[in-house]
Amino acid sequence: MSKRLTQQEEQAMNVIWRIGEANVKEILQHIREPKPPYTTLASTIKNLEKKGYVKSRLLGNMYVYTPLIEEKSYQDQALTSLVKQHFDNSYKNLVAFFAKEKKISPSELKEIIGMIERKKK
Repeated sequence: MSKRLTQQEEQAMNVIWRIGEANVKEILQHIREPKPPYTTLASTIKNLEKKGYVKSRLLGNMYVYTPLIEEKSYQDQALTSLVKQHFDNSYKNLVAFFAKEKKISPSELKEIIGMIERKKK
């Protein structure tokens, strides 16, 4: 799954991951405003299928889509790519960026350090 997802594709995947299996109409119902036109969403989901993120099966006269990749796997891949491209492949640089931009508090950093230390034991 090395092909990156567009914002629209991620939005659709988030719904599919959340509800597990759905047709285009059901996915559209779960998307927040502004909702894309039905035909745009249908094209987006077809792109997800071409990229290998979902599979479809015919149920009656409509296609139902299920994920082929777990959400956590996608998150890991996306974060790894982000860190590699924008933070010199360093998670330390990523955390330093958040600290510098005041996107993470000292208490949150201490909590993260505690999590890391507990994991080592």
